[in-house]
Formats: sequence, structure tokens, C-alpha cells
Amino acid sequence: MVNSVDWVQWPAMLVTVLAAWLIGSQQARRRMTGFWCFILSNILWIIWGLSAHAYALIVLQICLFAMNLRGFRKNFRSHDGSQKEQSN
Repeated sequence: MVNSVDWVQWPAMLVTVLAAWLIGSQQARRRMTGFWCFILSNILWIIWGLSAHAYALIVLQICLFAMNLRGFRKNFRSHDGSQKEQSN
């Protein structure tokens, strides 16, 4: 029998790929969108991981969420103008 939330893995994968694409942008606004996408993908992966009993994946997503939140905050300060944007 197919788990009722198995379908969540596909949007999670697509959002993760989109987020990675956006994070690589030189435009702060696109990077901000990328961080939001990563946070959404973390939530989707956790939902899927709970149904699949994939506890290592859940812990990974919680850790990645914290890192994405940190990146979001740093990028927000840069985008906000309170710090000069650093080029990579």
C-alpha cells in the first residue's frame, strides 16, 4: 500500500533544486527567495520523513533549517542595507 504522503517527496525535491538555483544568484532578492524555498523544502522533507520513519533525514533537515535560517538572516542584513553586500 502506498503511503498517503509519499507524493510530498516530489515537491520537496523540486523546491530544493529551485532553492539551490536561487541561492547561487548574485541578486540579494533572489537569494532571499532561495532561503525561503530551502526552508519550505526542509518542512516538506520533514513531513515526508515522518511518514517514512526516516529519522536521520528529519535530523538533517532540522540542522539544514538552522543553517538556512542563519543564511537568511545574514542575507537579510545585507539586503536591508545595514551591511555592505559581500561578493563571492
